[in-house]
Amino acid sequence: MKIFPAIICAISLLFTGCGGEDAENQEMQETPTRVKAIKVLTTNAPLTLSYSGQVVDRDEMNVQSKVTGSVVEKYVKGGQDVVAGQMLFKIDDRQYQAAVLQAEANLAKSKTALAKERVDLQRNEELWYSSAISEQTLVNQRAAVQSQESEVAANEAMLQKARSDLADTIVYAPMSGRLGIDDVPVGTLATAGTTPLATIGLVDPVYVQFAVSEQEYLRISRGEHDSSNSSHPDFRISLTLADGSKYPYPGQFAEYDRAMGNETGTLTIRTIFKNPEGLLVPGMYARVEINGLKIPNAMLVPERALQQLLGETMVIVVGPDNKSAIRKVKLGEKIGSYYIVKDGLKPDDLIIVEGLTMLRDGMPLEVTQVTEKDMDFSFNPSEKIFNVESSAKK
Repeated sequence: MKIFPAIICAISLLFTGCGGEDAENQEMQETPTRVKAIKVLTTNAPLTLSYSGQVVDRDEMNVQSKVTGSVVEKYVKGGQDVVAGQMLFKIDDRQYQAAVLQAEANLAKSKTALAKERVDLQRNEELWYSSAISEQTLVNQRAAVQSQESEVAANEAMLQKARSDLADTIVYAPMSGRLGIDDVPVGTLATAGTTPLATIGLVDPVYVQFAVSEQEYLRISRGEHDSSNSSHPDFRISLTLADGSKYPYPGQFAEYDRAMGNETGTLTIRTIFKNPEGLLVPGMYARVEINGLKIPNAMLVPERALQQLLGETMVIVVGPDNKSAIRKVKLGEKIGSYYIVKDGLKPDDLIIVEGLTMLRDGMPLEVTQVTEKDMDFSFNPSEKIFNVESSAKK
């Protein structure tokens, strides 16, 4: 958009009436100004939304040991791709081997004691049947057997735990993915459930997340719904990398945040992209483009026809009797060579696109009507497609 000095005079004439009848008589005697004008374009405008996105892991977690001890061996290197169940680290297992041996000994001892108590119970039952001992003696012996059975069960549980702890001295990959390079060195003291030994995350596919305004979210959501009904076959999500190259795989919507951000007024969206070559790395920035959206019955004017003064946006139209007329307009999205006009124009207005420099309100015109093709206007998106109102809010 351009700011023309002559517009100041035009605004003065429009709002203050400066110059009176003499100025009007003088204008009537002026030679018509040659201009080119184009009719307001009303169509279902194709809209491309573009955002700065960031690549994030689809899933990421810290790998931790279930037992406490020093790391004595590493089976992998940082940055390596691993599969679920692959060995990663070994924790010093000497104390856990000793615990297994101790638990086995305790269990064997308790089983021996249980066997003795059962023999005594059998003997006492025979003696009680022959009235050689009291019933209380028999009851006490039965209680002793039950107590020893509980001891055996407790020692079996202790042995199971000791064997589990010993098995846990080998740390396995909990999922398939790629290790970070922040893995710990050999000799690190790992505390059970606390010390992160490494991070691991999925690299194929990956998420690319970005934030959208409320209005943009509604358009995207409706466009996604329409595309599922095949009414928008061109609806697609693409990615442009930092070096300007196009990413070869299309994306899909994966997740929407549950609420708009109170401070930013935006909603976070995650799209998912295949990443078989591992080209996309978490933390990388890329431009996300959403194509195939339509704005029905949009009223469009070329960007070169727009003028700004004191925060107002205006165009000059061919008014009655082929005279120039200034119109204030309210803009929406920019689409290629055009801006959507939300208010201020009528569908049959002729907008001046060439010869604007010295125009004032009410000047006679010699109009040549041109077409979009004549002026090389198109819907091809520029690098920045944005909503004027939402950008102002941000």
